[in-house]
Amino acid sequence: MLSGFNQYWGFYGHQKINRLAVFTLPVEMIGFYKHNIRYLTENAVNPDKRRYAVEGEAPRHFIDVDVYGDSAVYKMPRYWKNAEEKYTEDTLQAYGIVPWHVFRMKGWLTDAMRIRDGKSILRLSAEIGHYIADANVPLHTTENYNGQLTGQRGIHGLWESRLPELFSEDYDFFVGQAEYIDNPQLAIWQGVVHAHEALDSVLSMEIVVSEKMKEDKKYSFETRGNATIKVYSREFSKEYHQMLDGMVELQMRRAVKMVGDFWYTCWVDAGQPDLQGIIDVEFTEEELKTMKEELKQWKEKRYNTRQHED
Repeated sequence: MLSGFNQYWGFYGHQKINRLAVFTLPVEMIGFYKHNIRYLTENAVNPDKRRYAVEGEAPRHFIDVDVYGDSAVYKMPRYWKNAEEKYTEDTLQAYGIVPWHVFRMKGWLTDAMRIRDGKSILRLSAEIGHYIADANVPLHTTENYNGQLTGQRGIHGLWESRLPELFSEDYDFFVGQAEYIDNPQLAIWQGVVHAHEALDSVLSMEIVVSEKMKEDKKYSFETRGNATIKVYSREFSKEYHQMLDGMVELQMRRAVKMVGDFWYTCWVDAGQPDLQGIIDVEFTEEELKTMKEELKQWKEKRYNTRQHED
């Protein structure tokens, strides 16, 4: 097992995406979001923490479109009611619901903005950003989420954690201003489509690099805190990253832009409320205690229904 690089986009990736999305916002919104950018950044990973404590959380992070047949990503019903009628809710939950969950959260965030509930705006903004980022990861669109069906176990952490941590400082994250989304449900599905279209390259190129590089060059050991962990070597990661030809950067850019677009769309649909008046959000001791408890549970219970860590 490759330890250390096994969290959806990694903490680093999720936090970076949320942070960068703040700078896509218009002047009417950026004051509130920039003032609270630390919260939005640090709490970008909250949904991952809950996966170990909350029943029903795990399916919100992925959708295995390939289990529904060839070209299913283009054919599946985009709206929950239609999908439920065709496949049943149990089936949908079993194979992931990320695009539908993002749309549901869009409604919650719009409502929070409409009533100018600062705490809920921050919490929902941070968390919808997480799910949107997940929807833009190719390996979140397949039953072969960690290469376990093709003898490539560990590729999940390699693609979405190891590569961004090593190379994203050189990415161009200027994605322009947030734009209004006419149909959010179709928009998040388009993100899933783009991600799934990249899946074949994600898998096939790793095989090419693995065949080219000797086994003793593929992995290395690094010290993290008090632990020494096995990771994909920098040499292997660089070769794979170059072969992907900008894919990880492109998907991260899409995630940043989409997060900003969803935040902005919620604000517009809420009637463009004044956020400046609620800029100073304070959390109670009980709320801070709950956040700390979630983090503690995450650290103590490193298991996962989909076993991405394998």
